[in-house]
Amino acid sequence: MLSRSITAIHATALVIGIIIGASIFVQPSVITGAVPTIGGVYAVWLVSGVLTLFGALIAAELASAFPRAGGVYVFLREAFSPALGFLWGWAMFWTMHTGIIAAIATIFARYAAFFHPMGDAGVRALAVAAVVVLTVVNYVGVRQGSIVQTTFTILKIAAIVAIILAAFAIGAHAGAAPAQSGPRALPSSTFTFSRFPLAVVAGLFAFGGWHMVTYAAEETRDPERTIPRALLVGVLVVTICYIALNAAYFHVLSPARIAASDRVAADAADAMLGRGGAALMSALVAISTFGALNGVILSGPRAYLAMARDGLLVSWAAATHPRFHTPHRAIVLQGLWAVVLVSTGSYRALFTRVVYTEWIFFALMAAGLMRLRRTSGYSPAYHVWGYPAIPIVFIAASAYIVVTQIVAEPVASLTGLLFVAAGLPVYWFAVRNPSLPTPPPPPPPTPQHAD
Repeated sequence: MLSRSITAIHATALVIGIIIGASIFVQPSVITGAVPTIGGVYAVWLVSGVLTLFGALIAAELASAFPRAGGVYVFLREAFSPALGFLWGWAMFWTMHTGIIAAIATIFARYAAFFHPMGDAGVRALAVAAVVVLTVVNYVGVRQGSIVQTTFTILKIAAIVAIILAAFAIGAHAGAAPAQSGPRALPSSTFTFSRFPLAVVAGLFAFGGWHMVTYAAEETRDPERTIPRALLVGVLVVTICYIALNAAYFHVLSPARIAASDRVAADAADAMLGRGGAALMSALVAISTFGALNGVILSGPRAYLAMARDGLLVSWAAATHPRFHTPHRAIVLQGLWAVVLVSTGSYRALFTRVVYTEWIFFALMAAGLMRLRRTSGYSPAYHVWGYPAIPIVFIAASAYIVVTQIVAEPVASLTGLLFVAAGLPVYWFAVRNPSLPTPPPPPPPTPQHAD
């Protein structure tokens, strides 16, 4: 049986720590290139944060109605059918979630290698080691995983605040180009509203992972209230951090230099501190990605546990450890496949083709909330503000992301959709009938041990 070890602080740290990975240290260049005005860039991050908040509020209501292990899998199962929930879990395990683990672990290893240079084989070995270590940590207890998550979230927030303060206190290094100059001019007249939505899509990917805290609802204390609060506070904190970091970048670098950079955070640190900035930013990105990696490893197995309980995954994976009270077999299963993806590098091709499809499921999640609102047995402890406007706007935003991706890369997008759809024959084979009976309620969690 699972143990309710995740407190409000742990849940909030999980939201913040998963979202803030590596994207904020590179993605501002993409956004500034698309919307090359300071005001436009701030607007992109604000709109991205608001849309993420809309999605978080939708997930918060559903989590308060179904405070069980599984998150989005459970929401789709309850709102539509077990088949749709299975497709989410199918894509999660083979590409979306384990692919994120592999990608973040590789980014962590690359930045950690700054301090001890190593070849490609060494980077892969370090990435595998990070996955294995954090898999073991989360195997021995959700409390241990939550402590690691909270510690690294505090470290990364402290480092981000320090960089922001240093940017405004120190400004550009004497030898650096002033913020008003750059390798090429990007005047305000280049701003076009047609490119704004594309920039918002880039911003939304930097907010990825906000939904993962819902997977561990069954191990969260008072989840009906804790998860909505964690999502609200977490997304607001991340949005403030992102806007403030962009302000720091603009204070020491020109918009042109930001747009041309492929390592904007490191360039900003170099502008403030000289060549020593590279070491500072490498350390920050390594800390940030390690914390995000832990959160992703912690959350995913709860969905596989829920699937196994419903008979949609090998029953072996439905077990919880008698001593550690964790879904230990699901954790091992996830860790093994993530190690395969890291070791072979195959996650790149799989992940890039499938990652956009999660927005199809997000749109369905929001539509599912609207559907559940019309049923008599639906009684969430928390209700989305501004209903039905917020779900409708979020569905439209999700649809835009999907259509944009399909138009931009039709072949890769079709491949990703076919991979997700390939889960249906597997589902039909597993169930051998059109629908599953209503799953039994999960076993009551064990009481939390005294700290």
